[in-house]
Amino acid sequence: MDFFEVIEHRQSVRKYLPRPVEETKLQQILKAVNGAPSAGNFQAYEVYVVRGQERTQALAGMTFDQKFIAEAPVALVFCTHAARCQYEGIQDIMAMQDASVACTFAMLALEALGLATCWVGAFVPAKVAAHLGIPDGQVPMAILPIGYANETPERTTRRELSDLVHEVK
Repeated sequence: MDFFEVIEHRQSVRKYLPRPVEETKLQQILKAVNGAPSAGNFQAYEVYVVRGQERTQALAGMTFDQKFIAEAPVALVFCTHAARCQYEGIQDIMAMQDASVACTFAMLALEALGLATCWVGAFVPAKVAAHLGIPDGQVPMAILPIGYANETPERTTRRELSDLVHEVK
């Protein structure tokens, strides 16, 4: 699948087959994450791989009851790590940018590999951090449940480019 096909086919999936994600595919996704661009090359993010029904079920309970997370055989939790940034006064925003780009790379990589996900941002970071034993200074900012799709959701509407793009002269 070429890049533009990946973009065209990507959509949020909230139902997963009870089929494990191959370790080779997971490693390809993580390598894509590691190749994501980073402000100042500080790579101000961390990724936690969450496996097992008990862990993902508990994680789902911390996300305002987004139960579909527990259906996925694996989830990635992306955290900001502002202490890795060396530009004073903007560490938090740079870490958020880095973690967001890394998460996007993961999302596109898993789509290219025939997997599915839904970016989850509705949760209390402190609860997720405590559940996973994430060290102080790292803040969960997104969860990607990963699995094989068990649904084909209807395409969501998108804004017209004329409403989205603004040219400054």
